[in-house]
Amino acid sequence: MRKIAICGCGGSGKSALARQLSDRLDLPVTHLDMVYYDEQWNPLSQDEFAALQRRLVAEDRWILDGNYASTMPIRLAAADTVVFLDIHPLVCLWGILQRRRQHRGSDELSRHLRGRLSWGFVKYILGYRKTMRPKIHILLDERAAGTVVILTSRRAARRYLDTVSTSPERP
Repeated sequence: MRKIAICGCGGSGKSALARQLSDRLDLPVTHLDMVYYDEQWNPLSQDEFAALQRRLVAEDRWILDGNYASTMPIRLAAADTVVFLDIHPLVCLWGILQRRRQHRGSDELSRHLRGRLSWGFVKYILGYRKTMRPKIHILLDERAAGTVVILTSRRAARRYLDTVSTSPERP
């Protein structure tokens, strides 16, 4: 595993899984939320965001964490492994609340995402399984070039991590 795309609902644990895989495999991580939005929550244009991802996937080694269905085909075609965190929405909401309470803006990603918890975002999470999940499955079926791993619980994610061996010295 040298090129890993991680997708799933907000609060599903994408960033945590990305960090843990990075530690085990010595791969650089890019959290797409960090590059898509600036500090005032202004997004990149779709063309800029797609171009950025094309540059990122051209690298030899990476982990990209984020959903962004409109540009997901770029990541899916280049990844040797795709992990879809198909976690229940209430667990995702709980994860967001825990992250906010635990980090309280102490890490870069938490500081960046601090304004993200809004009623619109909560509705998005609660409706994710009905609206986004079918789209993600279609994209995975049609576009994923590598191994697809679907994890449906935090326990399954921990078990999956246990199967990933620590990387030897990289070349």
